[in-house]
Amino acid sequence: MDTPIFEAVVTPHRSLGPRGVRLVGMAILFSCSVNATLAWLLGAWPVAIFAAVELGLASYLFRLGARVQVEERLVLTEARLTIQRWDRAGQVVRLDLPTAWLRVALEDRPARVPALVLRGRFRPVEVGGSLGELEKRSLAEALAEAIHELRHPTFDNPQLRSPPGGPPG
Repeated sequence: MDTPIFEAVVTPHRSLGPRGVRLVGMAILFSCSVNATLAWLLGAWPVAIFAAVELGLASYLFRLGARVQVEERLVLTEARLTIQRWDRAGQVVRLDLPTAWLRVALEDRPARVPALVLRGRFRPVEVGGSLGELEKRSLAEALAEAIHELRHPTFDNPQLRSPPGGPPG
């Protein structure tokens, strides 16, 4: 097995934890219930039907968002860059890209977060889709630096170093 030179785990940002999602859901339930009850008492009973549909849709979307656990893992070795992606269903998709022609490109898109694209003698692959602009730029810089270090290694030969207190070699 190859030794990893660079490894990064990309996970989407979650602003709310499970407790926060529960609290926001309860706040939506409370406000819709109060509005629907007031409308019902005033004779506007169709509002209660729309409120029920709204609650059902909000509940479904909250559950859908809470289930999404998309993650990407990038592992760079001497021979390849392995990209593992976990989708919503928990399935793993694995891509192995050769490092010989690998290039990291950050493609600016107007009014959108730039795309972090890996290019080479293969179909371009976008990574870090869930990251913001600063995180993508940081990942692109770190990955490009790791690839550069892989292609341009520095060798430390102790025999070429000058001895302590001796003339420079």
